[in-house]
Amino acid sequence: MKIKVGYGYDVHALAEGESLWLGGIEIAHTKGTVAHSDGDVVLHAISDALLGAAGMRDIGYHFPDTDPEYKNADSKVLLKEIVQKLQDKGFIIGNIDCTISAQHPRLNPHIPAMQQVISKLLKVETDDVSIKATTTEKLGFEGREQGISVAAVALIQKQ
Repeated sequence: MKIKVGYGYDVHALAEGESLWLGGIEIAHTKGTVAHSDGDVVLHAISDALLGAAGMRDIGYHFPDTDPEYKNADSKVLLKEIVQKLQDKGFIIGNIDCTISAQHPRLNPHIPAMQQVISKLLKVETDDVSIKATTTEKLGFEGREQGISVAAVALIQKQ
């Protein structure tokens, strides 16, 4: 069995009047992500980690933000397509680990719901989806609440 690891990273600006989708759930907040799709940085970073592990480039290659078809796209739908692409190549997902960097809102109460959504999308157990949230102690663009970033790693196995 061949084991592969991938890394994903995504950033989106935050602005008032936008919705905030993280890990497949909408979170009430005064700001949301500015994006061509729904701007779910968690699902985008996970998508890139999975695609990278499989040697399949990145989310922008498969779903370009220049394509009107993906305007306001639901990132859950895109992640489902990526999971299917991996399955078609004989890969199964082992686990995901990601860290969300945002000053606000407080994300810890939302992590169990994110884990449930993501585990269903990836067809893995809930405890195979690790999500951590941190602030940047008011430093950088995350700390100034100008944006949000997520780093993710994925382990996949070739059957």
